[in-house]
Amino acid sequence: MRWLDNLRLSTELAGAPERCVHVGDRESDIYELYCLAEEIGTNFVVRSCVDRLAEDGTTTITKVMAQVQSSGTHEVRFRDAQGKNHCAMLSVRHATMTVRPPIGKQRQYRHQALQIIHAEELNPPEGRSPISWKLITNLPVATHADAVHKLEWYALRWKIETFFRTLKTGCRIEELRLATADRLANCIALCCVVAWRVTWLTMLSRETPASDPAAVFTDEERHLLECATPDRKRQASYDLAFYVRAVARLGGYLDRTSDPPPGTTVIWRGLSRLANLLEGARMAKLQPETCG
Repeated sequence: MRWLDNLRLSTELAGAPERCVHVGDRESDIYELYCLAEEIGTNFVVRSCVDRLAEDGTTTITKVMAQVQSSGTHEVRFRDAQGKNHCAMLSVRHATMTVRPPIGKQRQYRHQALQIIHAEELNPPEGRSPISWKLITNLPVATHADAVHKLEWYALRWKIETFFRTLKTGCRIEELRLATADRLANCIALCCVVAWRVTWLTMLSRETPASDPAAVFTDEERHLLECATPDRKRQASYDLAFYVRAVARLGGYLDRTSDPPPGTTVIWRGLSRLANLLEGARMAKLQPETCG
Protein backbone atom coordinates (compact mmCIF):
# COMPACT_ATOMS: atom_id res chain seq x y z
CA MET A 1 0.00 0.00 0.00
CA ARG A 2 2.87 2.41 0.64
CA TRP A 3 3.83 2.31 -3.05
CA LEU A 4 0.28 3.19 -4.08
CA ASP A 5 -0.02 5.89 -1.41
CA ASN A 6 3.30 7.39 -2.46
CA LEU A 7 2.26 7.43 -6.11
CA ARG A 8 -1.02 9.15 -5.32
CA LEU A 9 0.21 11.66 -2.72
CA SER A 10 3.42 12.70 -4.49
CA THR A 11 1.49 13.28 -7.70
CA GLU A 12 -1.02 15.42 -5.85
CA LEU A 13 1.77 17.49 -4.28
CA ALA A 14 3.49 17.98 -7.64
CA GLY A 15 0.24 19.21 -9.17
CA ALA A 16 1.26 18.01 -12.64
CA PRO A 17 0.92 14.20 -12.84
CA GLU A 18 1.87 14.10 -16.51
CA ARG A 19 5.33 15.53 -15.66
CA CYS A 20 6.09 12.98 -12.92
CA VAL A 21 8.06 9.78 -13.48
CA HIS A 22 7.97 7.35 -10.57
CA VAL A 23 11.05 5.12 -10.50
CA GLY A 24 10.84 1.93 -8.45
CA ASP A 25 12.80 -1.21 -7.71
CA ARG A 26 11.45 -4.76 -7.82
CA GLU A 27 9.35 -4.23 -4.70
CA SER A 28 7.18 -1.81 -6.68
CA ASP A 29 6.34 -4.35 -9.41
CA ILE A 30 2.64 -4.26 -8.50
CA TYR A 31 -0.08 -4.48 -11.13
CA GLU A 32 -2.30 -2.16 -9.08
CA LEU A 33 0.41 0.49 -9.36
CA TYR A 34 0.28 0.33 -13.16
CA CYS A 35 -3.48 0.72 -13.08
CA LEU A 36 -3.35 3.62 -10.62
CA ALA A 37 -0.75 5.40 -12.77
CA GLU A 38 -3.08 5.10 -15.76
CA GLU A 39 -6.02 6.35 -13.69
CA ILE A 40 -4.31 9.54 -12.48
CA GLY A 41 -2.35 10.14 -15.68
CA THR A 42 1.21 9.79 -14.42
CA ASN A 43 4.29 7.82 -15.53
CA PHE A 44 6.47 5.09 -14.10
CA VAL A 45 9.68 3.12 -14.72
CA VAL A 46 9.73 -0.05 -12.62
CA ARG A 47 12.14 -2.94 -12.43
CA SER A 48 10.06 -6.09 -12.72
CA CYS A 49 10.40 -9.24 -10.63
CA VAL A 50 7.31 -11.08 -11.92
CA ASP A 51 7.11 -12.82 -15.29
CA ARG A 52 3.62 -11.56 -16.09
CA LEU A 53 1.11 -12.92 -18.54
CA ALA A 54 1.34 -11.18 -21.90
CA GLU A 55 -0.43 -10.74 -25.24
CA ASP A 56 -3.44 -13.09 -25.36
CA GLY A 57 -2.69 -14.60 -21.96
CA THR A 58 -1.14 -17.83 -23.22
CA THR A 59 2.43 -16.55 -23.02
CA THR A 60 4.59 -14.43 -20.72
CA ILE A 61 6.76 -11.33 -20.99
CA THR A 62 9.95 -13.41 -20.86
CA LYS A 63 8.85 -15.68 -23.71
CA VAL A 64 7.88 -12.72 -25.89
CA MET A 65 11.13 -10.86 -25.18
CA ALA A 66 13.16 -13.98 -26.05
CA GLN A 67 12.01 -13.49 -29.66
CA VAL A 68 12.96 -9.79 -29.76
CA GLN A 69 16.22 -8.83 -31.45
CA SER A 70 18.72 -6.56 -29.68
CA SER A 71 18.41 -2.90 -30.65
CA GLY A 72 22.00 -2.14 -29.63
CA THR A 73 24.27 -1.89 -26.62
CA HIS A 74 24.63 0.43 -23.66
CA GLU A 75 27.65 0.89 -21.38
CA VAL A 76 27.27 1.41 -17.65
CA ARG A 77 29.99 2.24 -15.12
CA PHE A 78 29.67 1.60 -11.41
CA ARG A 79 31.55 0.83 -8.20
CA ASP A 80 31.14 -2.34 -6.19
CA ALA A 81 30.90 -2.55 -2.40
CA GLN A 82 34.70 -2.36 -2.13
CA GLY A 83 34.83 0.83 -4.24
CA LYS A 84 36.34 -0.91 -7.27
CA ASN A 85 35.37 0.55 -10.65
CA HIS A 86 33.54 -1.65 -13.14
CA CYS A 87 32.38 -1.21 -16.71
CA ALA A 88 29.63 -3.39 -18.15
CA MET A 89 28.33 -3.59 -21.71
CA LEU A 90 24.61 -4.34 -21.86
CA SER A 91 22.66 -5.76 -24.76
CA VAL A 92 19.35 -3.89 -24.96
CA ARG A 93 16.03 -5.22 -26.21
CA HIS A 94 12.70 -3.41 -26.08
CA ALA A 95 9.14 -4.09 -27.18
CA THR A 96 5.59 -2.90 -26.68
CA MET A 97 3.16 -5.60 -25.64
CA THR A 98 -0.09 -6.28 -23.88
CA VAL A 99 0.52 -7.04 -20.21
CA ARG A 100 -2.29 -8.83 -18.38
CA PRO A 101 -3.16 -8.83 -14.67
CA PRO A 102 -2.63 -11.92 -12.50
CA ILE A 103 -5.20 -14.68 -13.04
CA GLY A 104 -6.96 -13.95 -9.76
CA LYS A 105 -7.37 -10.25 -10.59
CA GLN A 106 -8.41 -10.37 -14.25
CA ARG A 107 -12.02 -9.48 -13.45
CA GLN A 108 -10.93 -6.52 -11.34
CA TYR A 109 -8.27 -4.97 -13.62
CA ARG A 110 -7.99 -4.69 -17.36
CA HIS A 111 -4.95 -5.43 -19.47
CA GLN A 112 -2.55 -2.62 -20.44
CA ALA A 113 -0.23 -1.83 -23.34
CA LEU A 114 3.18 -1.29 -21.73
CA GLN A 115 6.79 -0.99 -22.88
CA ILE A 116 9.26 -3.67 -21.81
CA ILE A 117 13.04 -3.09 -21.70
CA HIS A 118 15.52 -5.89 -21.04
CA ALA A 119 19.23 -5.11 -20.60
CA GLU A 120 21.56 -8.09 -20.15
CA GLU A 121 25.31 -7.87 -19.58
CA LEU A 122 27.53 -9.24 -22.31
CA ASN A 123 30.53 -11.34 -21.24
CA PRO A 124 30.27 -10.75 -17.47
CA PRO A 125 33.49 -11.35 -15.52
CA GLU A 126 33.98 -14.23 -13.14
CA GLY A 127 33.29 -13.55 -9.49
CA ARG A 128 30.52 -11.00 -10.10
CA SER A 129 26.86 -11.50 -10.85
CA PRO A 130 25.94 -10.25 -14.33
CA ILE A 131 23.84 -7.13 -14.62
CA SER A 132 20.29 -7.90 -15.68
CA TRP A 133 17.69 -5.15 -15.70
CA LYS A 134 14.12 -5.88 -16.73
CA LEU A 135 12.06 -2.70 -16.79
CA ILE A 136 8.39 -1.95 -17.37
CA THR A 137 7.20 1.55 -18.26
CA ASN A 138 4.18 3.34 -19.65
CA LEU A 139 6.42 5.94 -21.31
CA PRO A 140 7.02 5.76 -25.09
CA VAL A 141 9.94 3.55 -26.14
CA ALA A 142 10.12 3.57 -29.92
CA THR A 143 13.89 3.56 -30.48
CA HIS A 144 17.10 2.31 -28.94
CA ALA A 145 17.81 5.84 -27.71
CA ASP A 146 14.44 5.85 -25.90
CA ALA A 147 15.31 2.56 -24.21
CA VAL A 148 18.73 3.82 -23.11
CA HIS A 149 17.09 6.98 -21.77
CA LYS A 150 14.86 4.91 -19.49
CA LEU A 151 17.82 2.78 -18.38
CA GLU A 152 19.65 5.96 -17.37
CA TRP A 153 16.62 7.11 -15.41
CA TYR A 154 16.47 3.79 -13.59
CA ALA A 155 20.19 4.05 -12.78
CA LEU A 156 19.43 7.29 -10.89
CA ARG A 157 17.57 5.18 -8.34
CA TRP A 158 20.90 4.38 -6.66
CA LYS A 159 21.30 8.06 -5.80
CA ILE A 160 17.85 7.97 -4.23
CA GLU A 161 18.94 4.94 -2.18
CA THR A 162 22.04 6.85 -1.05
CA PHE A 163 19.89 9.79 0.03
CA PHE A 164 17.59 7.62 2.15
CA ARG A 165 20.53 5.71 3.63
CA THR A 166 21.91 9.06 4.80
CA LEU A 167 18.54 9.90 6.34
CA LYS A 168 18.45 6.59 8.21
CA THR A 169 22.07 6.06 9.25
CA GLY A 170 23.20 9.67 9.52
CA CYS A 171 20.14 11.60 10.67
CA ARG A 172 18.67 8.46 12.29
CA ILE A 173 15.13 9.53 11.56
CA GLU A 174 13.80 6.09 12.49
CA GLU A 175 14.94 6.70 16.06
CA LEU A 176 13.07 10.00 16.48
CA ARG A 177 10.77 10.00 19.51
CA LEU A 178 8.95 13.32 19.29
CA ALA A 179 5.63 13.87 21.00
CA THR A 180 3.52 15.21 18.11
CA ALA A 181 3.19 14.54 14.40
CA ASP A 182 3.91 18.19 13.58
CA ARG A 183 7.21 18.12 15.45
CA LEU A 184 8.13 14.85 13.74
CA ALA A 185 7.31 16.29 10.31
CA ASN A 186 9.36 19.43 10.98
CA CYS A 187 12.35 17.40 12.15
CA ILE A 188 12.18 15.07 9.13
CA ALA A 189 11.96 18.09 6.81
CA LEU A 190 15.12 19.53 8.37
CA CYS A 191 16.87 16.14 8.15
CA CYS A 192 15.95 15.94 4.46
CA VAL A 193 17.83 19.19 3.84
CA VAL A 194 20.87 17.87 5.73
CA ALA A 195 20.77 14.50 3.91
CA TRP A 196 20.42 16.28 0.56
CA ARG A 197 23.48 18.45 1.28
CA VAL A 198 25.58 15.43 2.27
CA THR A 199 24.49 13.47 -0.80
CA TRP A 200 24.92 16.45 -3.11
CA LEU A 201 28.40 17.19 -1.76
CA THR A 202 29.42 13.55 -2.23
CA MET A 203 28.20 13.41 -5.83
CA LEU A 204 29.50 16.87 -6.74
CA SER A 205 33.02 16.09 -5.56
CA ARG A 206 33.07 12.98 -7.74
CA GLU A 207 31.55 14.45 -10.89
CA THR A 208 33.15 17.92 -10.84
CA PRO A 209 36.11 17.73 -8.41
CA ALA A 210 37.65 20.96 -9.74
CA SER A 211 34.60 23.07 -8.82
CA ASP A 212 34.97 26.28 -6.84
CA PRO A 213 34.90 25.31 -3.12
CA ALA A 214 33.53 28.75 -2.21
CA ALA A 215 30.18 27.60 -3.60
CA VAL A 216 30.02 24.94 -0.88
CA PHE A 217 32.15 26.00 2.10
CA THR A 218 32.42 29.33 3.91
CA ASP A 219 35.77 31.09 4.36
CA GLU A 220 35.88 29.99 8.00
CA GLU A 221 35.13 26.37 7.10
CA ARG A 222 37.80 26.29 4.42
CA HIS A 223 40.41 27.76 6.76
CA LEU A 224 39.66 25.22 9.48
CA LEU A 225 39.83 22.38 6.97
CA GLU A 226 43.19 23.64 5.72
CA CYS A 227 44.46 23.80 9.29
CA ALA A 228 43.25 20.24 9.94
CA THR A 229 45.01 18.87 6.85
CA PRO A 230 48.38 17.12 7.39
CA ASP A 231 51.31 18.76 5.66
CA ARG A 232 51.78 15.78 3.34
CA LYS A 233 48.22 16.22 2.03
CA ARG A 234 48.43 19.96 1.35
CA GLN A 235 48.50 21.27 -2.20
CA ALA A 236 49.54 24.39 -4.08
CA SER A 237 45.90 25.17 -4.87
CA TYR A 238 42.75 23.88 -3.27
CA ASP A 239 39.75 22.70 -5.29
CA LEU A 240 36.46 21.19 -4.11
CA ALA A 241 37.87 17.66 -4.02
CA PHE A 242 40.58 18.76 -1.54
CA TYR A 243 38.06 20.18 0.94
CA VAL A 244 35.68 17.23 0.63
CA ARG A 245 38.53 14.84 1.38
CA ALA A 246 39.51 17.05 4.31
CA VAL A 247 35.94 16.76 5.63
CA ALA A 248 36.02 12.99 5.09
CA ARG A 249 39.29 12.70 7.05
CA LEU A 250 37.55 14.36 10.00
CA GLY A 251 34.98 11.58 9.70
CA GLY A 252 37.55 8.79 9.74
CA TYR A 253 38.47 8.54 6.06
CA LEU A 254 42.05 7.25 5.74
CA ASP A 255 42.66 8.91 2.37
CA ARG A 256 45.15 6.36 1.13
CA THR A 257 46.10 6.24 -2.53
CA SER A 258 44.23 2.97 -3.03
CA ASP A 259 41.10 4.11 -1.19
CA PRO A 260 37.91 4.77 -3.19
CA PRO A 261 36.40 8.28 -3.09
CA PRO A 262 34.81 9.14 0.27
CA GLY A 263 31.19 8.16 0.71
CA THR A 264 28.25 9.74 2.48
CA THR A 265 28.96 8.08 5.85
CA VAL A 266 32.43 9.57 6.40
CA ILE A 267 31.33 12.90 4.91
CA TRP A 268 28.37 12.98 7.29
CA ARG A 269 30.65 12.33 10.26
CA GLY A 270 33.18 14.85 9.00
CA LEU A 271 30.58 17.60 8.62
CA SER A 272 29.38 16.92 12.16
CA ARG A 273 32.96 17.21 13.41
CA LEU A 274 33.49 20.37 11.35
CA ALA A 275 30.39 21.91 12.92
CA ASN A 276 31.82 21.16 16.37
CA LEU A 277 35.15 22.76 15.42
CA LEU A 278 33.39 25.87 14.14
CA GLU A 279 31.34 26.16 17.32
CA GLY A 280 34.45 25.74 19.46
CA ALA A 281 36.33 28.35 17.46
CA ARG A 282 33.50 30.84 17.78
CA MET A 283 33.06 30.25 21.49
CA ALA A 284 36.77 30.79 22.00
CA LYS A 285 36.62 33.83 19.74
CA LEU A 286 39.36 32.30 17.64
CA GLN A 287 40.04 34.26 14.49
CA PRO A 288 40.86 32.23 11.34
CA GLU A 289 44.22 33.96 10.83
CA THR A 290 45.47 32.82 14.27
CA CYS A 291 44.90 29.15 13.57
CA GLY A 292 48.17 27.25 13.54
